[in-house]
This record gives sequence, C-alpha cells and structure tokens, in this order.
Amino acid sequence: MRRSALRTKIAQAISSQARRSLIQSYPRRCPDVAYSTSISEPDSANVFRRSNPQPFRFETGIALFAKRAPRPFPPPFLSPPSMSFSDPLSTHHRSRDRRAIIDGDLIRGQTNGDDAVYASDTFICANDGVGAWSTRPGGHAGLWSRLILHYWALEMEQDATKMRAPGEDYEPDPVGYLQKAYEKTIHATSEPNLWQGTTTAAGAQLYFKRAGPEPDAIDIPLLYVTNLGDSQILVIRPRNSELIYKTQEQWHWFDCPRQLGTNSPDTPRENAVMDKVEIQEDDIVLAMSDGVIDNLWEHEIIANVITSLRNWEGDSGAIETIDRNGGSAGGMKYVAEELMKAAKAIATDPFAESPFMEHAVEEGLAMEGGKMDDISVVAAVCKRNKG
Repeated sequence: MRRSALRTKIAQAISSQARRSLIQSYPRRCPDVAYSTSISEPDSANVFRRSNPQPFRFETGIALFAKRAPRPFPPPFLSPPSMSFSDPLSTHHRSRDRRAIIDGDLIRGQTNGDDAVYASDTFICANDGVGAWSTRPGGHAGLWSRLILHYWALEMEQDATKMRAPGEDYEPDPVGYLQKAYEKTIHATSEPNLWQGTTTAAGAQLYFKRAGPEPDAIDIPLLYVTNLGDSQILVIRPRNSELIYKTQEQWHWFDCPRQLGTNSPDTPRENAVMDKVEIQEDDIVLAMSDGVIDNLWEHEIIANVITSLRNWEGDSGAIETIDRNGGSAGGMKYVAEELMKAAKAIATDPFAESPFMEHAVEEGLAMEGGKMDDISVVAAVCKRNKG
C-alpha cells in the first residue's frame, strides 16, 4: 500500500490517552536588587533597563545524520594547530581545541554535513547548505550555513539583552537579524580568502504577548517564525495530535530553493517570510532540513512525533527500554532521534516511495526511492518559566 494513501488525520490514527507531563527543569530566578539606604533611589522612569525576563522557554533536543563527513572549516575559522610534537603533552587544552572560531568567539551551533543547526531556550534554527558547492574551487556550503546561523543567533541575543530607554519595549525582528547575519557572512567569507556557498534558513524565536492591557493579564507564548528556502518549521499540539502551523517551501524551480549566498538574487529583506504564531505550553516546535521533509510526508512526521512522545512518557504500552533521563530536554532528544531515524530509513531505501520522488515524477523526471541527504532535526517543547 502506498504510504501517500495513508494521509488521514493523525487524531483518528492515534487514540487519545492521558499522559504524564514531562519533567520540568529547575526554575530560573533573578536575584533581588538591594539599594543602599544612604543613597536615594533613582527615578525608575528615567533609568535605562533591560527587557523583562522571558515567561517561557524551550527545552530542546537535536538529532543529526550526515550523508558524508563535513569538511573542516578553513583558516581563519579554526584555532591554530600544534606547533610541535611535544604540544599535546604540555598544552593539551590548546593543541586539541579544534572548535570553530570567528571574531574571537566560538561559532554557535553544530555542523551536520552541509547543514547547520542551533538550539537555545528561546531560538531554534536549521539551515541547509547547498551541497553542489563542494565540487567547486573555494566552495564551502557548510561554512556558509553555519556562519549565517551564528550571526543570526548573535544578532538576536544582542538585541534582546541590550539596555533600553524608558517606555521602549523589545519587539523581535528576526528578518532584520537574518539580514545583518547575511551581510556579516558575506564580509567574513570575503577576507582574506573568498569562500563561496549558499544556504536556506529556517528559524523560530520564542517570545510572548500579553492577553490584555490589564496589569494581571496572562502571558501567551508567541512564536516568530522566519523562513527562506525549503527547510521547515512545524508546530504540533500533542494533546490533540494536531498540526498547528508549518512553513511553506520557497522555490525558484524544482530542487532549487531560495537561498542566501554566492550568486543568489535572494536576500532576507526581500524574500524571507516571517509569521507570528500563537502557541500553547507543551506545544512541540520542529526545525528541520529538507532531508526530513523530502523523505517523510507531513502525516508521517506528525505520527512519528506523537508516538515517540507517548513512548517517552510511558503511556503507549511499549517495552520499557527507553532512557528517560534529562527531563523535557531528554524527551525532545528522543523525539528528534526517532524522527531522524525514520527519515534516514527512507533516504537509504532505493525502492521506497518519498515526497521527493513524487515531486520528481510530477516534473517528468524518472526517479525511485528516497533522497539521500543530510538530515537535521531540532525538537523543542514550550514550557513556562517558574519564579
């Protein structure tokens, strides 16, 4: 039976069951600020301040499969190698440190083949570097996808935490952050050597809004989703087995998505799409490269996530062989790993049916089986901060 013929609502395929909540992480508390009694307190209306603490956070997990080993980053993005054979004996911490660095900082995220992923308590991202650049002199799609991600997260962090004037509230601007990241990546890959590449970009920033103007109005989690290309952000509500939101793929033509980088006409300011999505506590947000969505249909992704979550929570009757350490983050790692494995099984099967195969046939191309590609999954669950 064709897997594509099974596209029914997941709510009908999975019985509703009472589930235990995932274990929450320890609350984060801000220390009280004490003022000296000998000094008058400044007028709070005239004092610059930082943005209010976030009422919500992500608990995240990552799973990766690379179709080939990632290429090492070139200088100046790596720390210098050992200068002698004696270095590993006396300067182990320096000589073995091969972490990627730019502007004196560790480059954020992780590389997976030509993909790059990032996960924090307020932002998740999956960038898909275009692998064709690996065949060209000076081509390095993995470097481009990682640098775009690094600068994107950095711009977001700096804007969210900077001091603000009285009455000035923070409003996320993920497209603006991505535009600055794009410009900084162009500069970073131009001097002293030219490194070429392109990448898609898909990210979800967690913020919030007030339900009303009243002082006691509740906070509602609000997702700022940004997409350029064919990576995907997907939001699932587990208690209803329901798809809440997904990004739409952007193409120039078949198998040529919109992308940022060398020779591409696309820019974040002109082509990125940003949506504000109202979510709820315990909703699951996925950031995935096209290695997932080219091999699994939407209903399969939802079914896999719901089944994995219920297995993790112990409500499915499955054999108890799951390591449940790590609280909510451990649950999200398990969800991400199971989804990655499902996509990999199709990608490596030359006779499987896949969404990519269907699209190729629609374009008049002869193809069978899954699409072998880098598979990157970031899974996050929305939780309320305590305190």
